[in-house]
Formats: sequence, C-alpha cells, structure tokens
Amino acid sequence: MAFWNKNVPSSSSSSSANYFPIIGLLSLLLLHPTTTSTSFANAIRVVAIKKPTSDDIPSFREAPAFRNGNSCSSLDVDKIQIVMPVDANYIRGTMAAVLSILQHSTCPENTSFHFLSIHLEPEIISLINSTFPYLRYKIYHFHPNRVRGKISKSIRQALDQPLNYARIYLSDILPKDVHRVIYLDSDIIVVDDIAKLWGVDLGDKVLAAPEYCHANFTNYFTDTFWSDLNLAKTFEGRRPCYFNTGVMVMDLDEWRKGGYTQKVEEWMLIQKHTRIYQLGSLPPVLLVFAGNIKAVDHRWNQHGLGGDNFEGKCRGLHPGPISLLHWSGKGKPWLRLDARKPCTIDYLWAPYDLYRSSRVALEE
Repeated sequence: MAFWNKNVPSSSSSSSANYFPIIGLLSLLLLHPTTTSTSFANAIRVVAIKKPTSDDIPSFREAPAFRNGNSCSSLDVDKIQIVMPVDANYIRGTMAAVLSILQHSTCPENTSFHFLSIHLEPEIISLINSTFPYLRYKIYHFHPNRVRGKISKSIRQALDQPLNYARIYLSDILPKDVHRVIYLDSDIIVVDDIAKLWGVDLGDKVLAAPEYCHANFTNYFTDTFWSDLNLAKTFEGRRPCYFNTGVMVMDLDEWRKGGYTQKVEEWMLIQKHTRIYQLGSLPPVLLVFAGNIKAVDHRWNQHGLGGDNFEGKCRGLHPGPISLLHWSGKGKPWLRLDARKPCTIDYLWAPYDLYRSSRVALEE
C-alpha cells in the first residue's frame, strides 16, 4: 500500500537552464549540480545498524528542477517507472542516484519513482520532498515479516537486511497498473538517458540485465550444491551466466503470471536447510533466471566498484563505454569520501552528492 504520493503536473516547456546534458564520462569529473541551500527542522533516525549521533543526521541541499523539452511525450505509455530501496543508512546514495537519473534524462518529468522502505519514517519523506520538490514518486512499506524465517546468514551482514529481498516481491507490492519497472540499487549513478535502458525489448523474457558469461558461475554456489545431482540439474538446458540484480528491467505482469516470487522463495527455503550459496538475495534469483534473461549492454552496470564483500578494496573501471556506475561490494563512496580514504572511482560519484556537509576532496 502506498504511504505517500507526490505528483507534479508534467511540463512541456523548454529545458530548464538547470538541465545538464551528458557530455561523456568527462562530465562526471567536471560537473557540479546547481543547488540551493535549505534548512531542515526534522532529522532522520538511523534505525537499522546504529543509533544516531549529531554527526549521523543528514541534511541535503535542494536539487534543481529538471523540466521536459518540447519533444517529450505526455502519454502515460511513455512514462518510465523506477524502483529503488530507501532507508536511513543508504538515503545519501539514493539522493545521488535520483539526481543523476534526472540530470541525464531527456524527459525527466516522464520518470516516476517507487521507493521501498521498511521504516516509513516521516523524516525520510520530508527529506525527499525538500530535496526534490518536483519529484513524482510513491513510497511503499516492505514489511520484514515477508521474509521472516526465509533469510539465511551470508558472508556480510549488510546482505542479510530484509530490504535487500524486496525486489523479489515487487509484483505484490506495486499496483497492478505498474506493468514494467527498472529496479536500481541505491549505490549507483546513471550518466546516460535512462530511457535507453527502459526501451530494451524484453521479447519473451521476464528480466533484462547485463549478463557476464565470462565469470565462473560455479563460484556462486557451494560444493554442496554442485555435488547434489538433483540440485545441479537445475541449470540443464540453459547456459547460466552471472547477472547483477542491482540493475534489472522487470516485466511485472509476466513475473506475476509465472509465480516467480514463489519460485525464488523455494530456493531460499532450501538454503535454510542445506547451505547451497554464501551470498544474500542474489543466488536464489540466479537459480531461477540465470541463462534465461534478456542480455543488455554491459555499459548499463559497471558493477563491483565497491570492491569485494570483505575488504572493499579499490577497483578501477572496466574497459568500454559507461552508462551506469554501481558501487556493489562493501565499499560505499560516501563512506570512503567522509573517511578521507576515497578510491579514485569515488570522485565520479562525488558531484552528485547532495549531502549538505559533504566536502569533496577535489579541493585538497
């Protein structure tokens, strides 16, 4: 059930002076979003990992208003639906991600956001409203009871949070008139027009995502899985390849018809009794879909920028064009920048940081 709905009438006026078109990856290094400062009377409570101190309370600058140009359609069929999780610990990443999407969109007012939250805190809603006064969005409650007794301990505590599993339940959470969505994690920035990803032809597939067939797929499951003949037969008849579930185009109608939530849950229950993987919400989705998705260009998920799940060491960019950067892994750019121990790649995230107290180390 939607907790908050903020709608703003579409505009067909010329692009605002605050709109910045993408000029390749170089724009990430040179571009600083135009912002205005506002004060917040309300603070956000960090509830999932630690109690807040005065240093933990976020305050964000107001983002510019991004407007459609005259060529943009006002038809509902052309609206782009984006789903993202939001919580107190990752809201700084979410704000940066939203800004990057709007900033590089040709028709930003055609983009609607659906935020998933476990704690429907009024402070979070206030922050979204104040930071993006013109944003078209809804926020939905994801109750942790949906996955109670289904989550198994993984190699990193952050991967075990119930909100990580919300993407599996989108067909139940979102209204039936939402037929197709782009799901995005909070630790991404987009440096291209998101409409290009939205326009991918799914064909007869339920999901679309960048696919990585060069990766050693066996590493995502334990020896127990591969030594069990019945379990190992899961991938017969398909060539399973790794894909990252932090960036997906999803046909929710087909997901509902195929009962895929239940299929993923079945693997989660098997994991509770027999440890067949080490990661969190990714492997059960791979078990259902790997080798049976629509592959899209790798430029739409330059993932792994947060390093591995244990140490989060610095990593560089993979070769090739880039439309989306993804700090999957332990290291998050806002934490490394604040600690004054940033990776070089984190300076590509910094221009989208709306956190009021952020001091980008470019000046150092």
